[in-house]
Amino acid sequence: MTEAVQLAAGADCTINSVTANIAGLCSAKGSISIAVSYASIMPLLVLGGGALVILLASAVMPKRRYPGLWTVLTALIGAGTVIDGLVQWSDLNTFTGVPLTLGDQIIYDHFSAFFVILVGCATTIGAAISDSYLVRENLDGPEPYILMLLCSAGAVLMAEAAGLISLFLGLEILSISLYTMSAYHHRRAASGEAGLKYFILGSFSSAIFIYGAALIYGATGSTQYVEIFSFLVANTLVHAGVLLAGMGLVIVGLGFKVAAVPFHFWSPDVYQGAPTPFVGYMAAVAKAGGFAALVRVLMLALPTEAANWRPIIWVLATASVLVGSVLALVQSDLKRMLAYSSVSQAGYVLIGLQAGTTQGMTAVCFYLFTYTFMVVGTFAVVGVLQGRGEARNDLSSVRGLASRSPWLAGAMLVLLLGQAGIPLTSGFLGKWVVISAVIAKGQYALGLIGMLGAAIAAFFYLRVAFLMFIPAGARAASTLEAGAPEGEDEAEAAYGGSDFQTIAAAGLSGRDSALALRAPPAIRLRVPGATAAVLAVCVAFTIFAGVSTPVLSLAHTITLPWAP
Repeated sequence: MTEAVQLAAGADCTINSVTANIAGLCSAKGSISIAVSYASIMPLLVLGGGALVILLASAVMPKRRYPGLWTVLTALIGAGTVIDGLVQWSDLNTFTGVPLTLGDQIIYDHFSAFFVILVGCATTIGAAISDSYLVRENLDGPEPYILMLLCSAGAVLMAEAAGLISLFLGLEILSISLYTMSAYHHRRAASGEAGLKYFILGSFSSAIFIYGAALIYGATGSTQYVEIFSFLVANTLVHAGVLLAGMGLVIVGLGFKVAAVPFHFWSPDVYQGAPTPFVGYMAAVAKAGGFAALVRVLMLALPTEAANWRPIIWVLATASVLVGSVLALVQSDLKRMLAYSSVSQAGYVLIGLQAGTTQGMTAVCFYLFTYTFMVVGTFAVVGVLQGRGEARNDLSSVRGLASRSPWLAGAMLVLLLGQAGIPLTSGFLGKWVVISAVIAKGQYALGLIGMLGAAIAAFFYLRVAFLMFIPAGARAASTLEAGAPEGEDEAEAAYGGSDFQTIAAAGLSGRDSALALRAPPAIRLRVPGATAAVLAVCVAFTIFAGVSTPVLSLAHTITLPWAP
């Protein structure tokens, strides 16, 4: 370490050298280790406190239904989190103090503020699309919203964590909430199965992560990012096996949370069985928290080991993009198809991370932010299509959607084109920036793999879009021949069950029941007002972020203290 940067004295946080910045952080934090910046932990207080307020209110209020109350409160808390993130961003533009607070357990920087905004947006729109689903399934109550807020708090803590212990705390808060949300539809066997699978595999991944953290501690003597990095800068490890093993296990543990291949096996089953609006929220927030943690660990604690972790990320990115895209092609269930699509999308984020540069980190942040709106909007449409009990998840459920609800089909089309990476959408710009990041590092093969994966993925996205604009007349006629009811009330009764049992109860069995279940009913879809508002926001953002640069410019301003 050749020079010291006294950040506590108000020096500029711009990095002149890695060693200089580390020296400054280490010397500064020693004198201000007990300082608490309440601005830095305000998002945690808002989300965690909001969950406690809803829990207390539900306990003391009379035991009856309050339509929309918990949804509104959760959406307001999410919006408050977004505002707090924007306030943090503005404050950080002139902030000159030490970016470590709360006993050096929280990092206060633009990176954490960015993810506060992202998680707040996901919480707001996730709560809005959940209301109609929970009412339809007779599950409305405060519990899912409390879990959602706690999950968001865990994701924020993962982004703000300054060490592996605080990161693990956030990881468990997020994970336990998601396990419960996945199994929340207690009348659907598939939901309970999804929650159980997620819990068992997630527990293993958490154990793997904490074992990796223990090995890193054994190799460096600390679990704090700053101290791990300073140790590796000041010392040369003759035998680095323990450190490399710990790094590998941490990557495995976090790779499970972001559903990267080969740690993705839980994803299709959980996505298929979990309540649909929760799946959209899960796909956005779990990936945001997992990737924020990966960026922190690899680019703050272990940048000196980039030569060792970049090949691992290269393999994970390649496998995720190709396996996710190829397996999505052969899916007949819409939610399973979107699960494999989510695996492929995680691969593109890993491509940006593999660059190991500030440009790559910017690409990761932008991609995650835009993906949040695309995936939540897509699952909002799926929730409208499937009917009571999630009876219609087959790809045929989208057939003829343009004739039943033209504007809903248009919204779905934009969101699918965005995920496919079609120009003039945020998905195209997101893929452009992540591939540009690895091309700038000379990783041409990985860039070509990313483009190949996008070409493969375009097929199954466009297949769904094609089905939406094909008339459903032939399939509907086959349904009527099979004895399916014609009226809206009878259709709701016949198709409103949780699985094939409802169809069988209506007098259909075998091939006829399967055909009746797959065929979309010849009734006009009713889209709840909150869901319609969320779709409008998601579509508008997908187009806006694809044809303009404010969101990308925001991501470009993010820097990590000693990222290359």
